[in-house]
Amino acid sequence: MDIAQLRTFVHVAELGSLSKAAGRLRIAQPALSRQVRLLEEELGLRLFDRHGRGMVITEPGRDVLLHAQRVLAELDELKASAAGPDSALRGHVAVGVPPTVAHVVSVPLVAAFRKDHPGLKVQLVSGYTGYLLDWLHRGEIDVAVLYDPRATRALRSEPLMQESLFLIGAPEAGLSSERPVRFADAAREPLLLPSARHGLRSILDRFAQEAGCVLDVPVETDSYTALKDLVRQGYGRTILSLAAIHDDVAAGRLTAAPIVDPAPTRRLVLSYPSDRPVSRAARLAGTLLTDILADHVRRGVWVGEMLTGARPK
Repeated sequence: MDIAQLRTFVHVAELGSLSKAAGRLRIAQPALSRQVRLLEEELGLRLFDRHGRGMVITEPGRDVLLHAQRVLAELDELKASAAGPDSALRGHVAVGVPPTVAHVVSVPLVAAFRKDHPGLKVQLVSGYTGYLLDWLHRGEIDVAVLYDPRATRALRSEPLMQESLFLIGAPEAGLSSERPVRFADAAREPLLLPSARHGLRSILDRFAQEAGCVLDVPVETDSYTALKDLVRQGYGRTILSLAAIHDDVAAGRLTAAPIVDPAPTRRLVLSYPSDRPVSRAARLAGTLLTDILADHVRRGVWVGEMLTGARPK
């Protein structure tokens, strides 16, 4: 087994095609095919199912892929360390963010990486906290912004920010930042919310209990895009952070009002896996995410409070 075999395996798995991998690596296809075959023989596993449309990785192959990616990431980290702390990063970093956060941070995060580290491949993965936790544990992502997960030894987490949640409605709802809405009054409105397995719903159910009321939820959807579209069409209201719909409010497509008595909030944390070293690229991603959120809070795009920390130890 050698590094060339591992790199070939990772590229073929990523592209699902020997010909595409050969084009990317600029190596003859028969040579790549031989490297994959030798790796399979050494491991005693079938890593791919071959068919006319390409190469499909097998379940045992997926497990091998995670280890191969870690080995290559460690090699990239070794090269980066040897080159010095100010050198441009290369290799790969996978960053996980919830959909509402992805809407805000994706462009400035990619822009910052492309400006100073054009040789680094950045993978943005959007998903709800439960999925992001699983991908962190499996090694599929290197760092993630999460909505206040339960403490676990498998993660190193730092508090990032405490965000305020707003009542969101269609333009005709006439909601305004100058006219707060009591939580009990918001709960009487037909609310469009994620399902019970979603972290936001758990938070709102807890605040409803504190306010002594029950949420009226005629429609549930775990799709952030569908949620906004339904509210915009007047099928009900929802509760989200202002950052998630800032552009829509500015353009008049949605209206928003703060909620009081009680004022619902949720906490964001920055998390890294604790069972493997944190790469320079992952640490930089955490720094950039922190700076981007802090800038949005300063400009009032994201209503909330930055918390201390947000750096891996």
